Amino acid sequence: MAKKTASKKKSVSRKVTKTSSKKATARKGAVAKAAKKSVKKAAPRKSATARRPRGPVWQWSAVDTAAAIRSGAISAVETVEAHLDRMRAVNPRLNAVVVDLSKEALKAAHAADKQRAKGGELGLLHGVPITIKENVDYEGRPNFNGVPANKDYIAPSDAPVVRNLKKAGAIVIGLTNTPEFSFRGFTDNPLHGLTLNPWDPDITCGGSSGGAGSAVAAGIGTIAHGNDIGGSLRWPAHCNGVATIKPTQGRIPAFNGSATAERPMLAHLMSAQGPLARHVADVRLALDVMSQRDPRDPWWVPAPLVGPKPKGPIKVALAKIPDDMDVDPAVAAALRRAADHLERSGYRVSEVEVPDINGVWQTWCDIITNETMVMQEAAMLKVTSEDFHKAWNGMKAKANVLDLKAWMQATAARNGHIRAWQLFFEDYPVVLAPTTVSPTPGPRDDTISAERVQEVFWGGIRFISAINVLGLPGAVVPVALHEGKPIGVQLITGRYREDLALDAAAAIEKRAGVLTHRLWETME
Repeated sequence: MAKKTASKKKSVSRKVTKTSSKKATARKGAVAKAAKKSVKKAAPRKSATARRPRGPVWQWSAVDTAAAIRSGAISAVETVEAHLDRMRAVNPRLNAVVVDLSKEALKAAHAADKQRAKGGELGLLHGVPITIKENVDYEGRPNFNGVPANKDYIAPSDAPVVRNLKKAGAIVIGLTNTPEFSFRGFTDNPLHGLTLNPWDPDITCGGSSGGAGSAVAAGIGTIAHGNDIGGSLRWPAHCNGVATIKPTQGRIPAFNGSATAERPMLAHLMSAQGPLARHVADVRLALDVMSQRDPRDPWWVPAPLVGPKPKGPIKVALAKIPDDMDVDPAVAAALRRAADHLERSGYRVSEVEVPDINGVWQTWCDIITNETMVMQEAAMLKVTSEDFHKAWNGMKAKANVLDLKAWMQATAARNGHIRAWQLFFEDYPVVLAPTTVSPTPGPRDDTISAERVQEVFWGGIRFISAINVLGLPGAVVPVALHEGKPIGVQLITGRYREDLALDAAAAIEKRAGVLTHRLWETME
């Protein structure tokens, strides 16, 4: 892999680099123009230049849907109805959306159309159908988080991410499934049951945002909200063939008023809210909307969404895989293909060893496991299923049991890991890494044995979970299909440089295409 990548690096001409830079600038300019248009007063009647995108309404991107509604090419009511019809057609098989908000959504759509007719200001996602993961507060409803016993945890208000999406005009059509306490990497619980992958029911849809990934891949909503503390955005994105960004810790505000206690400190520092979507441009748009300030989150940071562009062709580190990780040939081929796509887009790719990925993962595992054992384990085990216990015991078996001194040392080690990666980004602003090195597992593989849990988290998705303890942004974009199953790659960048990760993801998407278009052909 190293030799092939290195040889291709030399073949990238200055002309290609220059052209790629111009195209990237043009794409950013188009997004900026779309954002400006969205806050202008909308015409009360259909514009003479209004055009509907091609294909069924539920297949449109969020960017195209928002533009069509703003121009008057389609109403919010028609848009929402199309997505509700799609949900009724495919969700009974998938079980991705577990709370149907059709009535509320249609009411909101009628209000959105009235607002546009009056010529008022429109948000970036005015009238655009989305879904919310059922582990954040949705005002007036229980925050079940996959646990039947949570029926009394009624949300007193919307979580910040929900509030920001609604402020932007997005219309929530349903809440998506999650495993118990959003803990497992597989989406199943005693309350709502198992969520299936729309590509293949014999592979997992991922977790914990598995319902979100399954829904948006199948065409239920243009954007799906999720969150990520150990890969729960990026893993479902890979499994379902969609794009995502796990933002920097502090980028998107978070808070659940229904919670009876504050989350442990490092859980705060390793968890992030974020979007899943079929198009990278939709992920970028959703990130903008979700990132607005909310005073309830003490960790929120008012960082700019776009930073300075690195000088010259951007150097990408193709992460060397540790020797103890058994890399599937299809995954290796997908990584090579992604590297080729980036080089053809003007990036310079070299295979490089990233800073102590094994030590970083172990720090993540030790911190999150020990915090859970001390702060939450007893209460969680009382109200969870045997499947949860099996998955939890598998994770515990891989963690080191820490006393107070050792836990403090682990948190100190976290700082050293972050520093090493930040210095690494000075030379390589983007890291190309696998989401998993293994074929996508079955829908309930974490209930087989503790060893199987370790195989998935340590042997398979090590490069995903490790990034959480660093608090760094990580995007996932689909690259290829192998035997009808999607394979995605991960793009990791420095703190608050989501723009670099999404730029690289967009470059790959431009050449790889949007894989869900192929999925829909098989679902009809």
